[in-house]
Amino acid sequence: MNASVRRSTRVARGLLQCALLVLLVAGCSKAPTLHRLAPDAVVLAFGDSLTYGTGAAENESYPAQLERLIGRRVIDDGVPGELSAAGLARLPGALERYKPSLLILCHGGNDLLRRLGKRRAAEHVRAMVRLAKERGVDVVLLGAPEPSLTVTPPAFYAEIAHQFHIPYDGKVIGRVLRDPALKSDPIHPDAGGYRVIAEHVAELLKESGAL
Repeated sequence: MNASVRRSTRVARGLLQCALLVLLVAGCSKAPTLHRLAPDAVVLAFGDSLTYGTGAAENESYPAQLERLIGRRVIDDGVPGELSAAGLARLPGALERYKPSLLILCHGGNDLLRRLGKRRAAEHVRAMVRLAKERGVDVVLLGAPEPSLTVTPPAFYAEIAHQFHIPYDGKVIGRVLRDPALKSDPIHPDAGGYRVIAEHVAELLKESGAL
């Protein structure tokens, strides 16, 4: 093989490696997707008071408003004041009872509010996501903000979403709670705030292919 042929071979091999690298990066950076929700699918909104709808009427919680937006049954399974450890213990029964196609998980906020430590909250949220995924249930994760001037979620929510490659939003709840016009008290939205969350989640479901 002469020098010209060897040089051409090296160039071709280098181009092939670059192409494979581009494909690999593209595959890794692909946005998470969800299975399309059938018209009779059940969506389980699981969490604490932010899911329950504290600060608004029962039909004004974000799950109730989301149900009207997406035309699918949305179960509101929020328990005010619940810690993530209790949520993890409760989730298997909820999955068995409702048999959802999709879990919208927003948990850990009370751990942060009571300053019980981010590590335990992260472990419990991660275990909840894993539990749902092992049962074939799609998951959307909403980050609960920690009490601070910025009202933003800890980094572990995004890390969990990345680990399981699931759709994640870490902005909308904080955005609502930073706006006095959308709050019923310092830590809960009002009906308008829950409407903003519901609209944002509905858009995320559309972008992820669920609708």
